[in-house]
Amino acid sequence: MNKANSITRRKALGFGAAAAAALVASPVSASVAKRPTIVELFTSQGCSSCPPADIFMEELSEIDGVIALSYNVDYWDYLGWRDTLGSPAHSQRQYDYAKARGDMDVYTPQMIVDGSSHYVGSEKAAVKAAIRRSMAGKSSLWVPLSFAAEDKEFVVDVAAHSLAPHATLWLLAVAPRVSVKIERGENAGRDMSYCNVTRKLVPAGLWKGEALNLRLPREGVMNADTKGCVVLLQSGNVGPIIGAATWGQFYGEP
Repeated sequence: MNKANSITRRKALGFGAAAAAALVASPVSASVAKRPTIVELFTSQGCSSCPPADIFMEELSEIDGVIALSYNVDYWDYLGWRDTLGSPAHSQRQYDYAKARGDMDVYTPQMIVDGSSHYVGSEKAAVKAAIRRSMAGKSSLWVPLSFAAEDKEFVVDVAAHSLAPHATLWLLAVAPRVSVKIERGENAGRDMSYCNVTRKLVPAGLWKGEALNLRLPREGVMNADTKGCVVLLQSGNVGPIIGAATWGQFYGEP
């Protein structure tokens, strides 16, 4: 389903995350510099075209070196079924991606690779080709990150990088798998499973190229069904992804 050029812009997310930030003297170890490929699926329980892409996400989640994330949007709720995983923050993120690219292409199912190129989520060949290109490519702008949990806090270390643009650090809480029985709308009667579902999306801070240490409270980010977290460093607001790290449990991992 396509909704290009028709989403009402919602109020931008504020930088309200409670975080104590301090500069650190040394860069992050090169051992955490491995560059993954990030695939983000924008999907909806009210979209009849989405189930094949939702199933495809299970396959992508099992590929070594791929961070696969699902975002359920809310703009199809008016069709008769309120998406139980939908969030206006997810719809806003998809809209912001389209605005950043300049093409205003907003639709479901849409997969965005590395925060830049986008594809119909059910077109396996195109998505896999994009992943291969990502894995084969090298970027001088990749910024090493480390991500860990200590007591009641998450600890994120970002290396210094003189060539990198100003960027936003995003924190995502992820549920490995969520099963939903859809009772109305275009997918009425279907039992669907969603993997690596984004349940919380927080802009955790701004980065201007300096080495950075962030301590973020786990309370208020994680809930009963979120077992993993991802940090994404993106040029500008939601531009190309220039750094990423994960913590915890995700679908597709042993």
